[in-house]
Amino acid sequence: MNFSPRFALLLFPLLAAACAAPMASRAPMASRAPIAPVTVGILAINDFHGALEPPKQSIVVPDGKGDVILVPAGGAAWLASAIDSVRAKYPHHLTVSAGDLIGGTPITSALFLDEPAIGVMNRIGLDYSAVGNHELDLGVEELQRKQQGGCAQHTARKPCQVEQFKGAKFPFLAGNSFKPDGTTLFPATALRRFGSGARKVSVGIIGLTLKGTGGLIPPEVSKGLTFADEADTANALVAGLKAKGADAIVLLIHQGGRTMGAPGPDSCNELTYEIGKILDRLDTRIDVVVSGHTHWEYVCDYSAYNPAKPFLLTSAGLWGKLVTDITLEIDPVAGRVTAKRAHNVIVQSPSYAASTSTIQNSDLYPRFEPRADIAAYVGRYVAAAADYSLRKVGMVAGPIDRASGPLSNTGGSLGMLVADAQLAATTGAGAQIALMNPFGVRRSLNAAPDGSVTFGDIYAVQPFGNELVTQSLTGADLKDILEQGFDTDGPEQVLTPSVGFAYSYDRSRAVGSRISAMTLNGTPIDPAQTYRVTTSAFLGNGGDSYRGFLKARDRVVGITDIAALEAWLQAVPPRAGPTEARTTDLRPELNPNRGTAPPGQKYR
Repeated sequence: MNFSPRFALLLFPLLAAACAAPMASRAPMASRAPIAPVTVGILAINDFHGALEPPKQSIVVPDGKGDVILVPAGGAAWLASAIDSVRAKYPHHLTVSAGDLIGGTPITSALFLDEPAIGVMNRIGLDYSAVGNHELDLGVEELQRKQQGGCAQHTARKPCQVEQFKGAKFPFLAGNSFKPDGTTLFPATALRRFGSGARKVSVGIIGLTLKGTGGLIPPEVSKGLTFADEADTANALVAGLKAKGADAIVLLIHQGGRTMGAPGPDSCNELTYEIGKILDRLDTRIDVVVSGHTHWEYVCDYSAYNPAKPFLLTSAGLWGKLVTDITLEIDPVAGRVTAKRAHNVIVQSPSYAASTSTIQNSDLYPRFEPRADIAAYVGRYVAAAADYSLRKVGMVAGPIDRASGPLSNTGGSLGMLVADAQLAATTGAGAQIALMNPFGVRRSLNAAPDGSVTFGDIYAVQPFGNELVTQSLTGADLKDILEQGFDTDGPEQVLTPSVGFAYSYDRSRAVGSRISAMTLNGTPIDPAQTYRVTTSAFLGNGGDSYRGFLKARDRVVGITDIAALEAWLQAVPPRAGPTEARTTDLRPELNPNRGTAPPGQKYR
């Protein structure tokens, strides 16, 4: 067939278009090919409390034979290795904390204003941390120094004793902590993007402390700060993160729960306490809630409790004994999480001698070698603290444990010993009774094999340096204060009394009427009579929601709680832990801690 040149010129574009048509039709099909989910790992801790060295504590786990074993865990160098191991699984990852990285810390961190705790987290590679109540123990200016660095002195203790402090490389987040001018103490949220092109995803982070923080920090610190409702604050922040493109949202909140039943780091049996009340009101566009404060470990599918609220809820206990390995599968096209799962990894560290036996390592769980750089860094501070921490302060007849398991909200033998020490230290101020808050007893008193006790040992028990105050209260006031341990404001706490004072309680009675009897040296307490009562300044100022102490009068300020304990342990012969019953639970079956709980889980 012959075409004229002009016709060929007209026909060529048509032929070219026809040839190109199949390619054009295939291109959209290629662009519509499914895009696989993007995996992001979230590594979470909480309540580290400056545990630079192995805390000589354990995790309770099933042994697979119907019994349980104790696995030694914790220590910053071992935590770093565990995090590195988990992090290696994920090309995309974040490492986060739900607060209380600092405060209530052992002497190797506290002596240096917790600068080494921040330094450890910088080296581990923490990305974000919520502000917990203990971050505020030393005041707002000191916490801001922790963030920004520098050597400005805001406390009685001198900063930068070992090195020039450069501050946290990670941001603190404090979405519900407001200054007098209405601005937040630190940013409320953050956004982190991963991947590129069609597989780019974004994870939004919200950081909150608990609404009750004002009652858990020194009054001079809480003045001028307000702490808003957790759920209301988080819900108000979700839309902004979504508008910025967040495909997943993780809430870091320094509030938590407790569980009952069989122990295990991933257990979620009978979840109780404040976190459930928050989750029931939370926006379901939040995918994961990393919690803290209660020092409990769990991994929960919250939809088992409330099908309308399918949150993944986690907590890694305390002292770096666990790290939570959270996996998010994110659909980059739909912009949402399609799958989420988590489990707690035990940070197994060296065996140690406990009060009754040696807690051995287990081959059932991975063992981690201490990361060399972290071990060396911690070693510098251990050496710098040696003159303080290794000083012998007294003797005891044997190790004295704080209460654990179902009695974890009581003081136990160690709580009674502390109360006795405080009474003895304040008899000159007329003290007749001393009361110790169990949540202020942080660890068991671990004596050496010969019974000797160091300053570091007692500092681990009482790291707050509270002054003792002795005040006048009527018997009726005293009853009201004890009742506040059983009200609905915060966790139940059975104040531990000194020798000679005893009381009983009945949870079947109405709130406000649960203290059924009180005696002093066998004589019933007279509601109208005045008694001299010693507590820490923290309690005496209404801390832990014990506002009844604010009615007290005729205050006398004494020595610090740790000085009182040191003096008490210098007795000859060495003191043993008290064993008599000073508080009586008339309805133990109603104990909110009645399940088998990990030992030693205290919180404040």
